[in-house]
Amino acid sequence: LIGSIDQGTSSSRFLIVTSTGCMLSTAQVEFDQCYPDRSPHNTDTSDGSSSCAGWHEHDPFAIWDSVVTCIVRTVEELAQRGLDITSGDVSSWIKAVGITNQRETTVAWNDRTGRVYYNAIVWDCSRTNEQAEAIMHEAASSNGGTDANAKPIDALRAKTGLPIASYFAGTKVRWLIDKIPQLQQDITSPTERNHVRFGTIDTWLLYMLTGYQRSIAEMENNERLAYEGGEFKTDVSNASRWLFMNLDTVDWDESLVKAFPVKSALPKIVPSIDCTIGTAHGIPCSDGKMALKNVAIASILGDQQAALFGQTCFHPGEAKCTFGTGLFLMMNTGDTSIPSTQGLLTTVAYQLGKRSNGDESRSKPIFALEGSVAFSGSTLQWLRDKLNIISSASEAEALATSVSSSENMYLVPAFSGLFAPHWRPDARGCMVGLTASHSKAHVVRSALESSAYQAREVFDAMVRDSNVQLKEMRVDGGATANRFLMQFQADILNAPVVRPEYLETTGWGAAVAAGLAMGVWVDLEEVGRMWKVNTKWQPSMSVEKRAECWKGWNKAVQRSLNWLDEGRVSKMCFYARD
Repeated sequence: LIGSIDQGTSSSRFLIVTSTGCMLSTAQVEFDQCYPDRSPHNTDTSDGSSSCAGWHEHDPFAIWDSVVTCIVRTVEELAQRGLDITSGDVSSWIKAVGITNQRETTVAWNDRTGRVYYNAIVWDCSRTNEQAEAIMHEAASSNGGTDANAKPIDALRAKTGLPIASYFAGTKVRWLIDKIPQLQQDITSPTERNHVRFGTIDTWLLYMLTGYQRSIAEMENNERLAYEGGEFKTDVSNASRWLFMNLDTVDWDESLVKAFPVKSALPKIVPSIDCTIGTAHGIPCSDGKMALKNVAIASILGDQQAALFGQTCFHPGEAKCTFGTGLFLMMNTGDTSIPSTQGLLTTVAYQLGKRSNGDESRSKPIFALEGSVAFSGSTLQWLRDKLNIISSASEAEALATSVSSSENMYLVPAFSGLFAPHWRPDARGCMVGLTASHSKAHVVRSALESSAYQAREVFDAMVRDSNVQLKEMRVDGGATANRFLMQFQADILNAPVVRPEYLETTGWGAAVAAGLAMGVWVDLEEVGRMWKVNTKWQPSMSVEKRAECWKGWNKAVQRSLNWLDEGRVSKMCFYARD
């Protein structure tokens, strides 16, 4: 059996996969979201109000507690089915555990005292625009000046594959250093500076899983403390989302981390799939037994990379699309990082490291192109919650198929600008082509079609960047249950759309990656054979109709542009995630 921790933005999951790739058990626990109204650390508002609009935080211990609860619930559920995975020789039960996580969300703590300096700053938090601008100015200076002809974004992007934006972990670390007095004090103290730790959620969970719980005597007033002695590592897929990792060396870039008082505050970067990442010390269960005691932590993958791995996209040109609140698209480009000229991100998909079979070689990292679209499932939520056109997302398919077409009507859901591949913060949502004959069914149909059009925009950009033709799109996420949307996606892409047997591709991907490291499966080919097709949609639209639809969509997108003036968009940051 292989375990997998899938830690997301709003909930955590723990699942068990068998050696045949079957899902044996899963548990899910939600945790509270923190949206501060005011903060003494916010001095950036023009009116001095300390307003925190757009801020988003997580309690790191709430995340940890949700993971522990998931593990305990899974153990208890299996025990009720007659399988006690806490008894006997642990190697006969759980062989390894993988971790997949919400990327970019950042935690800072002190490994000597166990104290967390501040809540985790979530990936979509908007507070770090000032820090992003500071990094941009530093990049410009190191690139030969700050004159108008300097291109700091291009210089930094050539190293990291990323634009300079508040989305990425590096800007959150800079904010913590700039704003938190205790952290400022410790990071300049000769006695404390080497105990400061920055990490994304994978690093935090690994540290807690492999550390030892502190004594009661160390805790004052029931204060929660991080464990001690845990592994301080991150994998290449998460590290590639910091703005500090060089894609060529797959390590922290000296020129990019020079602003840090100490490099020791950054975790060691390791391969995503490796039998030596760490060993769990166990999770106490209600019956006094320990779950996961001495189990290897053998994989770490960012959530979108885990989904790519879980879709077994192991060859260049293979791609997946996750249909969530937004669209999250990724294409394997092999062991070559491809700089994007089409508005996409260049990132690390995964890297194979040491295997339990004695193979200690480290393969080259596998790279990917990535693009995100802000509004997909959330467009239907808008129709439901704001316009009251539908009562549930499941109603959308029936309404959409009650009419034969959208009758040349298009909905562009640029509610907060257009993301990849356009990156137009000045855009705003619009419905065009309306006539008196259009009904709410046409509105719903055009909303669903907008997801397919946006996915094609990103995949067309991937094809242009990679010069590799898309053979099929592998899909996951809740909206894949909408058969109309999947068929229209195949039609507008002119490529098959394939839904796998298991839609939990993120957790499944982390699990099979851990199993691969521990020798449960021999190689990627064996893993690939476990991936099973549930449904495949073949394109059936005529060439002429596809061209007509695509032309209309592009006209509609043009109508959505230039709605905000430059002053109102200069401070905006746009990225999306599920």
